Amino acid sequence: MKLTEERMYQASLDKDSSFEGIYWMAVKTTGIFCRPTCTARKPKKENVEFFLDVEEAMQQGYRACKICKPLGKLNETPEYIQELLDELQNNESLKIKDAELMKRNIEPVKVRRWFLKNHGMTFQSFQRELRMNKAFKKIKNGESIVSAAFDSGYESLSGFNERFKDIVGVSPKNTGIRRIIDLKRIETPLGTMFACAVDEGICLLEFTDRKNMERQFIALSKALNAEIVQGENKHFQQLEDELKEYFEAKRKTFDVPLYMTGTEFQEKVWQLLREIPMGETRTYKQQSEFLGNPKAIRAVGTANGINKIAILVPCHRVIGSNGDLVGYAGGIWRKQKLLELEKAILF
Repeated sequence: MKLTEERMYQASLDKDSSFEGIYWMAVKTTGIFCRPTCTARKPKKENVEFFLDVEEAMQQGYRACKICKPLGKLNETPEYIQELLDELQNNESLKIKDAELMKRNIEPVKVRRWFLKNHGMTFQSFQRELRMNKAFKKIKNGESIVSAAFDSGYESLSGFNERFKDIVGVSPKNTGIRRIIDLKRIETPLGTMFACAVDEGICLLEFTDRKNMERQFIALSKALNAEIVQGENKHFQQLEDELKEYFEAKRKTFDVPLYMTGTEFQEKVWQLLREIPMGETRTYKQQSEFLGNPKAIRAVGTANGINKIAILVPCHRVIGSNGDLVGYAGGIWRKQKLLELEKAILF
């Protein structure tokens, strides 16, 4: 669809996230400019104008909206939240209660809302998940249940056992028949991503605003017969380092281990994606031909669509036969930005 002013204005009314990064709407009466998804009250059409980059909007004298913060990374974790996350990661028995938040001049309600919106749970529930994640790994590595419980800040073994079973799905003594998938938020220039990993490698990397994200988690949990729990993983630091280098145009391939789950056909499609060199694109038809089945265009497209590992398994490098940027769950605007970063030649 052609990007007309009418279409952009309607997208802003609809708070359509698929237009993020494509345009910014400026309000003449207030002198501010916003993201397409801004929740502020929308002005009349005659009082707005549109810009394709933030620099142009600022050159025209507009200032950034304080609500949607168009100069920041999309869905970026606030600094005060990141500080809390770092503390929790460094101290497994730490319990940050509302009283402690208030001492730091942080509103508990604000923290609660952020965690409910971004993790689907309260801050207190998030802390419990982190503690149980670490306790699970300790028990898996041979440490006693009693020691893991006390290290997690529990004085009652029965309370620890009950909470452990609620989160992990089995009692502490049955950890040998269960596994967990570690989950973490990772910041990138194109927005925040969810990363999931097991011992074998990264098993999910998706932008947090992808549609049906919850369905992705459910499918992954079912495929690996494991619970997804907030926590660190030995592969996360390498992933973050390599993504940083990639966005700085210092890396063309990724070395972090991957652990992919799918049918034999899907895994062939995903492997073929990893063989597309940076700076190049292929069509769905070309991909099906490489697989030896020229008629499998739709099946290739479907396999691309359910790829759980964005960027590392570069489904963004597959485009329509006419050169259109189609079919990217992270948003067409991100697909365009990734291809621009990679200096891909579109045809």
